[in-house]
Amino acid sequence: MTKIYPNSPISSSPLASISTESEPASLTVWRKSLLFNCSGFTVFDSNGNLVFRVDNYSSTSRTEIVLMDAAGKPLFTIRRKKLSIADHWYIYDGEASTARPRFSVRKHVTLLPSKELAYVNHYGRSGGEEGVIYGIEGSFSHRSCVVYDDRRRHVAEIRRKEAVAGVSFDGDVFRLVVQPGFDAALAMAVVILLEQMFGSRVAALKD
Repeated sequence: MTKIYPNSPISSSPLASISTESEPASLTVWRKSLLFNCSGFTVFDSNGNLVFRVDNYSSTSRTEIVLMDAAGKPLFTIRRKKLSIADHWYIYDGEASTARPRFSVRKHVTLLPSKELAYVNHYGRSGGEEGVIYGIEGSFSHRSCVVYDDRRRHVAEIRRKEAVAGVSFDGDVFRLVVQPGFDAALAMAVVILLEQMFGSRVAALKD
């Protein structure tokens, strides 16, 4: 198997430098936890340094997921809204307890063909949603999605990972490209939610 990350998984986190880069940051997302008997994600930067990790001990349906940095510090806690018929999730800062969520994310539901996948709303201090600030469109199963802001500017993109030395990667390894100024942790939270909403067990994409 082609090696996905060249450096040790315990390399110090380069997360702070990502937010200050003047060029898009290209991250490699691996749909696999580095811990035994866990499912989740492992994310590396272009230099092979560990940036994010998600380690879920239960393989059953999850209603709470924690996105961590390389050292295991919680960055976001993602929780499904209780008694929600459609996919409706909240994103909290850090290891949330009863704190107010920072974002609300809803799956786009329609009976008509649509490229729209989901919407991200800011969750205001008054305890309610304050309008759509980001949208996601494309096809997550084909690893081809864009995240755009309220001015339709692309702030992040999910792409297939290019073949290396003639060896192609399946759908469990892909690119997350984050534009300068956009929170890379929020972009990864979007990836996690797309996984929950659209069921991404696509080990072999053939088209």
